[in-house]
Amino acid sequence: MSMFAAQTSPPDPCYDENGNPRRCIPDFVNSAFGKEVRVTSTCGKPAGRYCVATEKGDERSRSCHTCDAGDPKKSHPPAYLTDLNNPHNLTCWQSENYIQYPQNVTLTLSLGKKFEVTYVSLQFCSPRPESMAIYKSMDYGKSWVPFQFYSTHCKKMYNKPNKAAITKQNEQEAICTDSHTDMHPLSGGLIAFSTLDGRPSAHDFDNSPVLQDWVTATDIRVAFSRLHTFGDENEDDSELARDSYYYAVSDLQVGGRCKCNGHASRCLKDRDGNVVCECKHHTAGPECDRCKPFHYDRPWQRATAREANECVACNCNLHARRCRFNMELYKLSGRKSGGVCLNCRHNTAGRHCHYCKEGYYRDMSKPISHRKACKEGKPIPKTIIAHNPRVSQTALRTAMSLDHCDGDERPAAIGQRNRISILYGSQQPAGR
Repeated sequence: MSMFAAQTSPPDPCYDENGNPRRCIPDFVNSAFGKEVRVTSTCGKPAGRYCVATEKGDERSRSCHTCDAGDPKKSHPPAYLTDLNNPHNLTCWQSENYIQYPQNVTLTLSLGKKFEVTYVSLQFCSPRPESMAIYKSMDYGKSWVPFQFYSTHCKKMYNKPNKAAITKQNEQEAICTDSHTDMHPLSGGLIAFSTLDGRPSAHDFDNSPVLQDWVTATDIRVAFSRLHTFGDENEDDSELARDSYYYAVSDLQVGGRCKCNGHASRCLKDRDGNVVCECKHHTAGPECDRCKPFHYDRPWQRATAREANECVACNCNLHARRCRFNMELYKLSGRKSGGVCLNCRHNTAGRHCHYCKEGYYRDMSKPISHRKACKEGKPIPKTIIAHNPRVSQTALRTAMSLDHCDGDERPAAIGQRNRISILYGSQQPAGR
């Protein structure tokens, strides 16, 4: 075997073995990993005491330590939220002590582009919050909408009923639950929010624009609203107690896929450093959310498991560089073709640049896609036809019958020119 044998490139997930387009999606990732998280509170500036509560049977004890942002061994920075999570060597971000309701602590994560989020999870080094909310933004932090609420008192904290039923009418709304809000365990507790769990249309996600929109996010925000306490924060030794109440998280994950609407198998950084989809199927845009120029023969659609919905080039017979989509024509065609060519060149005209413009005639020796398919010419008077011995009766009947053709986009005057061009066999409009 030759050492220079051609290496076959890996198959493109967006096309099958026969080259036919098919839906493709980027890999599932933890989109939070390694990203910066903006927080409103971190311990250690200035250095200060914090205490860790432990329980053994009915006995509770506290061991105290120092949080110092200037000492790497004693600091608890936000970077620990999204670093590599090693259960044998936990690193924890930690807030300042006793920031209690109505004050809150927020964590804000920018994903860099639109993602379709499957879950948001937090692993705690402290007790889980008594109340917290998860929000999402779809416009890079300009506006926020609730994703999920957690509270032992949903109505009081968020004016939401506890565990409200999710129906097709409200499946794009955040609900509140008292699940995962218990103070125990004092460390290692998990809160995991699944974006589609319990949503009625989740089984038919491809055909649910509501849920496709629901799972889409550019940014995630977690707001810790109320601390759990043992109720001793106002007792005689309240300072020690208050130093035991803070928020601490070892791992923040946002599981999902780069949003590409089924038209890309991966996301890359562009020249400006922005993360964008590597679009296929003649699509374009950061999320492959539109058809690329000149591919407007049918409207853009998201790919599904059954149909790739590839964008289709306009048919302009190589005489135009631009086209537009016309929904009315698309519907009239039985939803097959809606492209309209713009600025036809080479003396052509029509929706598809498929006939010769006024004053030009078709050269039948060349295909309609040829740049010289249309020649300049002038109508020949009928008297010339009548006195020309080369004109056969068959050709004459054919020429005259063109006056009765069904409607076309061509000017009415072309009928006269058609008769002459057929009679002389040299120039003829492109026609259908």
